[in-house]
Amino acid sequence: MKQEQIKTLIDALAASDLAELEFSENGSTLRLVKLAALGAAPSARRPGAFRSARPEAVAQQAAAAAPAGDECFAPLHGVVHLQPAPGEPPFVQQGQAVEAGQMLCVIEAMKMFNEVRADRAGAVRQVLVRSGQEVEAGQPLFRFA
Repeated sequence: MKQEQIKTLIDALAASDLAELEFSENGSTLRLVKLAALGAAPSARRPGAFRSARPEAVAQQAAAAAPAGDECFAPLHGVVHLQPAPGEPPFVQQGQAVEAGQMLCVIEAMKMFNEVRADRAGAVRQVLVRSGQEVEAGQPLFRFA
């Protein structure tokens, strides 16, 4: 399966009312799931391509691991970027107050940048990842006070 073909499928899912899309070709299967269909937090509204683990299981494990609203989780697998560009200040820092909807970081997956936003107002108690780190869907990124 070519990267261009995968991007076309992601765009098609994002533009549709579908919650899931599965495509098979030459013995390979790609399953795309909109995170909203998984009951993800509002900060994770972007569609994502999931590998290996079932996204429902990842989301349930992440939700069970921490008190509701205490952590922000990665909506998809990819590389996390804590600042808009190298050398620029981070979107948020430990101890900083944030508003609902404020950008926390971006996750790069298949050359697409997916915004991760705060689902509520609060203060960043701890940044749990470093910029450039590869993260899995459901992995905690930030802890809030």
